Amino acid sequence: MVEIRSRSGSLPAIPDDLTIPQFQLDYRDPNRPIRPAHVPCLIDDGSGRRVLFPELQQRTQALANSLSSLYSIGEDDVVLLFSRNHVDYPVAIWAVHRLGGIISPANPDFGQQELEYQLKATKAALIICHPDALKTSVSAARQFGLSSDRILVFNVEGSTSNADYVTVDHLVERGAKLKAFSERKLKPGEGKTKLAFLSFSSGTTGTPKAVVIPHIAVIANVLQLAAHSKVNQDYAPWEDQRYRPGDVASGVLPLYHIYGLVVNLHFLLYCGMAIVIVPKFNFENMLKSIVRHHITHLMIVPPQAVLLCKHPAVKKYNLSGIRYIMIGAAPLSDEVNEMLFRLFPTAHIGQGYGMTETCTVTSIWSIERKRGLSGGAGQLVPGVVARVVKTDGTVGGYNDVGELVVKSPSNALAYYNNHQATKETFVDGWVRTGDEVKITTDGELWIIDRIKEILKVKGFQVAPAELEGTLLDHPDVSDTCVVGVPDEFSGEIPLAFVVLTADADARVQSSSRALEDIRNSIVKHVASNKVAYKHLTGGVVFVPSIPKTPSGKLLRRVLREQAKELRKATKAKL
Repeated sequence: MVEIRSRSGSLPAIPDDLTIPQFQLDYRDPNRPIRPAHVPCLIDDGSGRRVLFPELQQRTQALANSLSSLYSIGEDDVVLLFSRNHVDYPVAIWAVHRLGGIISPANPDFGQQELEYQLKATKAALIICHPDALKTSVSAARQFGLSSDRILVFNVEGSTSNADYVTVDHLVERGAKLKAFSERKLKPGEGKTKLAFLSFSSGTTGTPKAVVIPHIAVIANVLQLAAHSKVNQDYAPWEDQRYRPGDVASGVLPLYHIYGLVVNLHFLLYCGMAIVIVPKFNFENMLKSIVRHHITHLMIVPPQAVLLCKHPAVKKYNLSGIRYIMIGAAPLSDEVNEMLFRLFPTAHIGQGYGMTETCTVTSIWSIERKRGLSGGAGQLVPGVVARVVKTDGTVGGYNDVGELVVKSPSNALAYYNNHQATKETFVDGWVRTGDEVKITTDGELWIIDRIKEILKVKGFQVAPAELEGTLLDHPDVSDTCVVGVPDEFSGEIPLAFVVLTADADARVQSSSRALEDIRNSIVKHVASNKVAYKHLTGGVVFVPSIPKTPSGKLLRRVLREQAKELRKATKAKL
């Protein structure tokens, strides 16, 4: 059996008896860079507030005291974080972890039904939310059966919506005066099974699933990235080293997303860098932030890379301080890659590959190259073992095309309370990624196609089956199939093929306006029930029937090709 291993060096010992906050805040890793005392861990983008390392430790301890004493948060209790990026986001995570609890991050743009689904799936005992998300939190909690006094709110300057709710600042202030809780200590090896996060992923099909991520997974991925990137090693002149204490990174990636959570937050803090916490992405505001905070590092997704290359506002700002750009969450086209290379001629620029189920990075461009190979997903990070499983079930070697299956110390354990989905994806310590790849003889990973049906819209996973379920709730829809169509800005966008009911079809036959009215109604129906990136921005196409196999399985690839042809024809008319 051919197993392909990382060429990026050896992986240091991974502590298996530490929680994530113990590793980040207490443990002295001999390979970790020393953070200069004046370098903040976090910087609030709007106010400029700087949070130094001692304050991060103190706030985490105080909040943990309050959560333990006042809310009885303890072993395996789930706390749902429903918030935009905030300087206290890591404080909330680590306070819960110190108590032996579990964090489930949620997209702050979720509607009530989506949040209620996550509350039910995780049986959350507490919600910590952003003021912008308070209204949705209250309505979803009411439906779930969680009392309003179990909703806490992050402090945001100028916000008045949280006047009737306990704030995190209040709990930190109060917790500083409370008796210290008894911290959960792990036994040797327990970090491999002790749950840290229930992070939601669409998996291969259907509604989102909670991915079971133990403490060691995040710690391992941080150490894998550090080993791959030779962090704290004198491997190159100072100006050419990729990650240095005192560098400043934009924290514009959402921290509820695994890429932002592990790479942009935990890994960069490990490297001794400062992270500018940006609550919500706005492109020109991001440019202003780069200049205002002298940002050197950008962790972004393909739509943001496209804006950097094409938005006219870029010319108004001096971005010469950018020395590193990582693109993840979805593939980037060769054309945009080349434009980025020209726009930032001296910067380190490349792509990485990973997923929630592997607790983030499986590959990233080589430290030996300033520029990643255009279209390549980089080299396997230390500790990763890969198999390329061909369509006939045999395991291929270099240059063979097949499904990527990986084993890594950062792999998640399972899908929470979902045995069938777990059995399909997590196999004897390996994760079936659902992505069709090849690995060339130089060790470069190339993503060829997506075997699984998941769409990647602006880096976010969208399960067609989830949208199809919503569409079938519309009274005029009798059958449907959702596919992704290529889009330069979003990577992919959802397009729905729809078969009308007999009644709807009769209305169309009798009225010239009926078809457009039904189309608008369907689009509005999805927009009313789903978060923005799941909207049918690719449109609605009416068809007489949905092609299926004899067993009834949707022939999604057939419709995907049809959608591409329709897209080309539409562009040709413009």
